[in-house]
Amino acid sequence: MLRGKRVIVTGASSGIGEQMAYHLARMEAHLLLTARTEAKLQKVVERCLELGAASARYISGSMDSPSLPEEVLREAENAWGGLDMLILNHIGQSSFTFFSGDVGHVRKLMETNFVSYVALATAALPLLKESEGSIVVVSSIAGKIAGPFTAPYSATKFALDGFFSSLRQELIVDKVNVSITLCILGYINTESAVRAVSHVIPDTPAPKEECALEIIQAGALRRRELHYPAPAVSSMLLLRSLAPELLDSLVRSRYRLENVRRT
Repeated sequence: MLRGKRVIVTGASSGIGEQMAYHLARMEAHLLLTARTEAKLQKVVERCLELGAASARYISGSMDSPSLPEEVLREAENAWGGLDMLILNHIGQSSFTFFSGDVGHVRKLMETNFVSYVALATAALPLLKESEGSIVVVSSIAGKIAGPFTAPYSATKFALDGFFSSLRQELIVDKVNVSITLCILGYINTESAVRAVSHVIPDTPAPKEECALEIIQAGALRRRELHYPAPAVSSMLLLRSLAPELLDSLVRSRYRLENVRRT
């Protein structure tokens, strides 16, 4: 389904984004990858070409830059003349700890984790309308269920749900055939996630390679939402509806609270 398709993947230098790039390369897609670190992106692009990508290129830069979304979409239009899928996956750094009262950090994180997603999707919509393409938004269980120690991060993910769920409704009302898939992810074994939470959460993280493939499949099939890993995420969302206070208590009981650092 994705052979020859034109795909942008953000946050593609490591973790889930890197694995998505490799899966898409094996599917012989055209790839435009973005991330902050140019040296890592170069290596990912080289590997994608080895794996069979129809083409692969990159743009490095920070997603809190107001000019980057237009630059990325201009590159896609110049290189391909259009776009079939936009995968929004990048993320800003946030500590797993008590909220310190740093409102500046909340603003910066909202810029990277939320506003830049809106900006990229807005810039991509004209091309996606032409191709009847797809937007894939990589989010988190923290955007559905608010646990402790993630207040700024959780706020950005709740915002993604609100904006893109509303935008989906508007596209349907306007009879615009652009799908929006919201990916609700649990604990995945990326280096950044393990480094941030492994000292507090004793659970075994799910594999990033499988997670990346599930995200791509959900986008290609134009699904409304992906829950991964499905049993854990879906059961938590069900419990949130049936017994939210019990869920809150269970979430708190899973953490090694003695290892949570105050900043």
